Amino acid sequence: MEDPSLLSLQAKLDEFYTFPCGYVFKFIAPMARVDELAQLLKGKPFTTRYSKNAKYVSFTAEWEVRSSEEVISFYREAAKIKGVIAL
Repeated sequence: MEDPSLLSLQAKLDEFYTFPCGYVFKFIAPMARVDELAQLLKGKPFTTRYSKNAKYVSFTAEWEVRSSEEVISFYREAAKIKGVIAL
């Protein structure tokens, strides 16, 4: 079953972006899942920032994507990591 929020996002991406283009991904991960998210982002340029209490890490990554399907596919993979929040 398709996630309605992802379907809505894909429609908006198709409406407002011309692919291929640069796209910024942002995630927040609990410290226990940082390595998993970093592994998913392996080979992609990203930066990290630790929360004040060091319980969470924010990830910002930008690279060129070929389609809205590529963006949605990456969000689906990230969603498999427990506790990761996509922004």
